[in-house]
Amino acid sequence: MTRLSLFPWTSGLAACVGLLFSVAVCGELPGQSAERLDRADLLQYRDSTGQVRPIESADQWQQRRSEILRAMQQVMGSLPGDDRRVALDVQVEEEVDAGSYLRQRITYQSEPGSRTPAYLCIPKQALQRDAKVPAVLCLHPTDNTVGHQVVVGLGGRAGRQYAAELAERGYVTLSPSYPHLANYWPNLGKLGYDSGTMKAIWDNIRGLDLLASLPYVDHSRGFAAIGHSLGGHNAIYTAVFDQRVTAVVSSCGFDSYLDYYDGAERNWYFGKGWCQIRYMPRMSDYRGRLEQIPFDFHELLGALAPRAVFVNAPLHDSNFRWQSVDRCVAAARPVYRLLGGEGKLQVEHPDCDHNFPDEMRDAAYRLIDSTLRAGK
Repeated sequence: MTRLSLFPWTSGLAACVGLLFSVAVCGELPGQSAERLDRADLLQYRDSTGQVRPIESADQWQQRRSEILRAMQQVMGSLPGDDRRVALDVQVEEEVDAGSYLRQRITYQSEPGSRTPAYLCIPKQALQRDAKVPAVLCLHPTDNTVGHQVVVGLGGRAGRQYAAELAERGYVTLSPSYPHLANYWPNLGKLGYDSGTMKAIWDNIRGLDLLASLPYVDHSRGFAAIGHSLGGHNAIYTAVFDQRVTAVVSSCGFDSYLDYYDGAERNWYFGKGWCQIRYMPRMSDYRGRLEQIPFDFHELLGALAPRAVFVNAPLHDSNFRWQSVDRCVAAARPVYRLLGGEGKLQVEHPDCDHNFPDEMRDAAYRLIDSTLRAGK
């Protein structure tokens, strides 16, 4: 994610007014009377009496994990319920022969009154009789010009074409658009969302429903989610809420909220950084008290345990600091050990800027292979 300008008020004004009203009226932060648990010490939880106690079992960790999910929804708004799971009604708008795979430009009905644009790439081998192949959710970086086209190789930016490359490796890939970028402008207020982040999470969850419905997709080992920058944290958020994602790749996707651009207050006003409508506008409530943000990436990585996670955190990323990434990873490792996932949380620091170089994508694909194709 990059620092972007204020929300473009020239489009969707009514949606913005409705969403701002929701944030203003409903923006209290429930649970703030209880002291925030230490983001760097994940092996503690709050018991039924409210006492903070050490975590010594997987069941106790699940209590901390549940508190993390509640904290996310305090800021992002509530995760939609199953009543939003209407028929997907997939519509193919274009199909292109891309050599070893077919690339379809589609839309699917993610919920009543909202259709999500996406690219679906189908390896030709998957269309053979009785063939089934694994699938990957490919989430695009910030791009307000071509949006999701960049991950299927149509954006002209090196290192972002992971949906196309994974399709060439034999994976079905689905690449949804992100709300309020390029060609996708859902009316967030009318749909009842408090953030673009939660709308994206729900679109992604419904994207997994779509993949699970395809007769040529093998989801017996779950799905992978991969993304760069915006797509990097979008993949983490989605996987925290949906445990069908068994492998997560986050490239240049995060550092601690405390460290975002060195914690400069100017980035925590409404419309800046994390506080944009397309992300989490309630984050601006924490300007000047970032330590009280009720969740952070330390906890999100812990909430992914013991699943396979690959983090690309370049040494010269100007958006997200690699030292902060390492602190988040270090906090999550004890949870991985507790749950038997030692070694499944990997982080690499290539000598480059905010990028996803060839060797890092190759390493990410190997992690996906080892998770979705192990023993096959």
